[in-house]
Amino acid sequence: MSVEVIRGHGVPQSHLPFSPALRAGDFVFVSGQASVDDTGKIVNDSFEGEVRRSFENVQKVLAGAGLEMKQVVQVRNYVAQQSDLPEFNRIYREYFSEPYPARTTLIGCLGTLLKFEVDVVAYCPGAKR
Repeated sequence: MSVEVIRGHGVPQSHLPFSPALRAGDFVFVSGQASVDDTGKIVNDSFEGEVRRSFENVQKVLAGAGLEMKQVVQVRNYVAQQSDLPEFNRIYREYFSEPYPARTTLIGCLGTLLKFEVDVVAYCPGAKR
């Protein structure tokens, strides 16, 4: 099995040592996406703004792999404040629908710079490489 780094137009860059996403077999593993611009600079915003920017960054990375959100099978969410969970669940439903991906949500695990971060796994059987 080969491993391919996913890159593409608009995929946020990072100065940290990780790939935005890797395709391994029929799966694409997207690294944590946060409220950053295309250069990787953190964009502080309201909780809703950071969640939306993070999911939009996921969409950009998936598009670089020729995929869409409907192909996501697992989502891991990192939420700074438990009080933001109801708002998070409302926004989440705008990006995912039934059958919802498998999901884990961790609370209170981010530093002081971010309100939200997300990583996903997408399934793409037989995708052209």
